[in-house]
Amino acid sequence: MSTHAPVPPARPETPASPGPSDGPSLAVKERRSKAPLILVLPTLIIVVAALGYPVGWQILTSFQKFGLMQQFGAAPEFVGLGNYAALLADANFWVVLGRSLLFCLLAAGLTVVIGFLLAVLMKRVGTAARLILQVSMLLAWAMPLVAAMTVWVWLVDWRRGVLNWILTRLGFEAEGHNWLAEPTTFFAVALIIVVWMSVPFVALSIYAGLTQISEEVLEAAAMDGASGIQRIRFIIMPLIAPVLSIVLLLQIIWDLRVFTQIKLLQDAGGVANETNLLGTYIYQMGVGSGDFGAASAVSILMLIITVAISWYYVRSLMKEEN
Repeated sequence: MSTHAPVPPARPETPASPGPSDGPSLAVKERRSKAPLILVLPTLIIVVAALGYPVGWQILTSFQKFGLMQQFGAAPEFVGLGNYAALLADANFWVVLGRSLLFCLLAAGLTVVIGFLLAVLMKRVGTAARLILQVSMLLAWAMPLVAAMTVWVWLVDWRRGVLNWILTRLGFEAEGHNWLAEPTTFFAVALIIVVWMSVPFVALSIYAGLTQISEEVLEAAAMDGASGIQRIRFIIMPLIAPVLSIVLLLQIIWDLRVFTQIKLLQDAGGVANETNLLGTYIYQMGVGSGDFGAASAVSILMLIITVAISWYYVRSLMKEEN
């Protein structure tokens, strides 16, 4: 006969009832999840309202034959992809596209390199010299574009320009030389102007990134025997890589869409058909020739190129976010 007492069956565990604080915490989490959407929504509405109609009109017009008659009320003729087909078959378009891509890559690359060097210089010099550099760049950056271009056109003017006057005094035969007549010198002048106007933004942005690098890290690298170039290459540049990538992307986009500088230089003595970039090419087709359908097609292709250039960086941001 067994002497052990019978063991009572175990009671089934009941799920714990939610505490009094669970309800409010879930509500707080839900509000927090909606907060970014609420904050972004006003900006999204403004962007859609400001850009939705122009972009929609461009897309619609790119599928139409829209010329001067349509400006006076005639109904546009739907041509489908006819504008795009004619554009892609035009050899001049490919020349302008290649010229624009080359110009924007050169301008963006030079801008980032010079801006990086100026940012490093501002980090190394004393307070007084740094303030002089920063104020000088801010003044150059804040100068109105047309006012700055007026000064630049005066500097390179072939009749009374300062550049020709200085070169003549130095013994060169530069009197009466038109720097804007030849495409090579035209784009050299345009490249200098575009880079000069863009460097302040890049330099100040990179300098802001440099100020976030710990001095202890650089001092430790110097104690380990790393030279200045090695510290820049293996420590500074990897740490500010996100800043470099965003300013390079922005510069490529801005320089691809450059218009005012090229147009004013063309008006000052350049040959438009030989110096067109995408911006002035669209202007010439639309306002100059009255073919707004073809000009809209070029605009949409330009938008597609810009999105394609930006897509790599956007994907990188999404990967980092995930």
